[in-house]
Amino acid sequence: MTTIGLIGSGNIGSTVAWLAVAAGYDVVLSNSRGPQTIEDLVSELGPKARAATPAEAAAAGDVVVVTVPLRAYRDVPVEPLAGKVVIDTNNYYPERDGVFDELEDGSSTTGELLQKHLPESRVVKGFNNIWFGHLRSLARPAGSTDRSALPIAGDDDAAKQAVSELFDSLGFDAVDSGPLAENWRAQRDTPVYVTPYGVYGELPGTPASTQVVREALAAAKRTAA
Repeated sequence: MTTIGLIGSGNIGSTVAWLAVAAGYDVVLSNSRGPQTIEDLVSELGPKARAATPAEAAAAGDVVVVTVPLRAYRDVPVEPLAGKVVIDTNNYYPERDGVFDELEDGSSTTGELLQKHLPESRVVKGFNNIWFGHLRSLARPAGSTDRSALPIAGDDDAAKQAVSELFDSLGFDAVDSGPLAENWRAQRDTPVYVTPYGVYGELPGTPASTQVVREALAAAKRTAA
């Protein structure tokens, strides 16, 4: 069974870990403060989860989820992620991350920044457009009529297929929005960001079908970040 590594164990990271354990995966979690700070989360997740350093989680994961504030993306370990599929959940918030000129002027995207930092990895943008509460509450088995979809973007077709299969096992369909250069379509303040799944902060949320997500991606307009 595939092991999921997580670099970052905040709201999205812990929710992905919860869904992965529920689906039968082993998970290796990490954060910037050390394994001892996530012992309670690991205990809650059970025997299929363990805590580690970011480098250890990167090395252990067959698929690795990078879910850290964008300002910290350069701290993601490079060598242990070589050749691996990396799911990038980062979003750009200038008030938190500082100003990135290449994002402000549209010459790059958040996914492209991480891909440049990880030149030997296969980066796929995903999990970045949904509130973590809805990520957990809206997961549904394959074939469910009220199943939701999540957009992905990436430059490697095989990597996107692997992420689509992972999403399927976690309870979601995937909608391919194109290469990393197009991942702006799912960034903050776009039609597919948060709102298709319901009101932020309110549970249980509203299922967003593949068609709904495709239409929202198509409606996105490129503006300054």
